[in-house]
Amino acid sequence: MRKVMIAAAAAAGMTATLPAQAGFFSNWFDRNDAETRHPIVLVPGIFAFDTIAGVDYWYRIPAALESEGATVFIPRINAFDSSAMRGERLIEQLEEIRAASNGQIEKFNLIGHSQGGLTSRYVMNVRPDLVASVSTAHSPHKGSPLADVATGIAPEGTLRGITFEAFSNAVGNLVNLLSDNRHDRADVNAMLAEFNSDGSAAFNAQFPAGVPESACGEGPAEVTINGHPIRLYSWSGTATFTTGLDLSDALFGATSLAFEEANDGVTGRCSSHFGQVIKDNYTMNHIDVNNHVLGMVSLFETRPETLFRNHAVRLKQAGL
Repeated sequence: MRKVMIAAAAAAGMTATLPAQAGFFSNWFDRNDAETRHPIVLVPGIFAFDTIAGVDYWYRIPAALESEGATVFIPRINAFDSSAMRGERLIEQLEEIRAASNGQIEKFNLIGHSQGGLTSRYVMNVRPDLVASVSTAHSPHKGSPLADVATGIAPEGTLRGITFEAFSNAVGNLVNLLSDNRHDRADVNAMLAEFNSDGSAAFNAQFPAGVPESACGEGPAEVTINGHPIRLYSWSGTATFTTGLDLSDALFGATSLAFEEANDGVTGRCSSHFGQVIKDNYTMNHIDVNNHVLGMVSLFETRPETLFRNHAVRLKQAGL
């Protein structure tokens, strides 16, 4: 099984690692609490990367899952682009993994952070045969006022907008390069157009499955698309100042001023709702959930590694 998974990951250009073996006595302590039926795919949000300069996007989270039996894949996704384009890239990699597994892999549990949640929603709608579940963490399903602010300050086609686009895409392309993603070119305007008020409404009209009908309600815990049942989950946080020790507190403290509801600095509490809402008010800002900056998160909240481990157990108990 291990060789199959490594070969599949290599074929798809994904990062995948399996539980480390720690010598003769390792089997005495092996645990499989997080060993889900279908592999877990951690789908990054904007500024997507797997590893840059030895720092993982999902800081220490894959290792925590793998230590308890999970098989985890991390796709290479464009730093800035629409969820549809990112989703098509993800589909390519999932297909390659499935083909290389010789029938051992049928579907995947997609867990998306931020825009990774919408990327996962796109995949489940256009290729439901690949998806067993979609879980979204801090994803702005009903848009983010930050996108409206950005498109308002630097409208596309204006001098300010052209300058913003050129600078942002240069940053995105650098992130892609450092993450060894040579396939994609950043498109910040395509990303922003999806998260402003109009773009978000259009995306949800096209892909309504799982989105709550009320302003701050829950969506269905399961949907069936083209005969394929898919379980749906979401969680988020409503804190911006969580440690006082890393730069993200100041950054998200400033961005939170654009909101009229509790938020994590990028995603509003109600906007994060999708499918079954596990919890929407963790003491976490937008990047605490993926254990950044470098593990500096609130001492008074569940560790991100534990949160993901608990969710893997939840998926396993659901037969996923």
